[in-house]
Amino acid sequence: MAVDVGGMEFTVYENPNEFARKAEPYLKEKEDVFSLFLGVLQGIKAGHYENPFMATIEEDGELLALFQMTPPYPFNMVIINENRLEESLSRVIDEIVSRKVSITSVISLKPWAYRFAEKWKEATGETYELEIDQGLYRLDEVDETLEKSSGAWRYAESSDRPLIERWYHLFSEDAGLPPSPDDYIKGQVEMFVRNKEVFLWEDEGKIVSMMKKARPTDYGVTVSFVFTPREERKKGYARTMVAAGSKELLKEFDFCVLYTNMLNPTSNKIYQEIGYKRIADSVQLKFVKA
Repeated sequence: MAVDVGGMEFTVYENPNEFARKAEPYLKEKEDVFSLFLGVLQGIKAGHYENPFMATIEEDGELLALFQMTPPYPFNMVIINENRLEESLSRVIDEIVSRKVSITSVISLKPWAYRFAEKWKEATGETYELEIDQGLYRLDEVDETLEKSSGAWRYAESSDRPLIERWYHLFSEDAGLPPSPDDYIKGQVEMFVRNKEVFLWEDEGKIVSMMKKARPTDYGVTVSFVFTPREERKKGYARTMVAAGSKELLKEFDFCVLYTNMLNPTSNKIYQEIGYKRIADSVQLKFVKA
């Protein structure tokens, strides 16, 4: 449904393929930087999300901005014409408020997210807090001179699911994310394992680290859910796992991307040692009711 106000046309899409026809040509020009938005859109098209929100702002046939949300995950946006940033954000916030769309957080490139949060505060009275300060990194080739820890990688199997479920909880705690219901985690892990998305590092019969393949696009794929339990840290397992898993993914994709917590200098260091290069700064902000 399109609504035209002051020459700016705001359109909400029910059909993800129609939204994709508008969004993908632009997103694919910067497939690495917009990998989160693009990868989630592929998931929406595949039916992996319920009640997605998809919208565009256009003016005289020019695409100005893209918006996307898969509740309960953050509201995401791509500003195409930065000269119209203020008008685009004012318009989408007006529409969200009038349509009573529930938003609890926003994720995007850092300047866009902070400006949205300021305008959201003006419109709703809700303040915001930093949830995750992120760096976005890209890898085209693994540094083969990297020292490797002992062990080997393998894909997770059905019997590994209870361990992965426990690590899912611990990963969320470490990242400062709100806890997810057990049933949700069980369903997610079952799907991850079935689709061969989870890589495990095993040393002398013990699983000591993991990573996950996520959000594949035409040429790239995201590395996520990198986790090593506390008792196995500082042994090089995470670095070796990500290096080996990324190398395996590069057999199928041109590049890998991953997000890091900028408040964790250790993780940022090990990814750069593997060969990942920082390409953008992103932020996730949580809204707090006054």
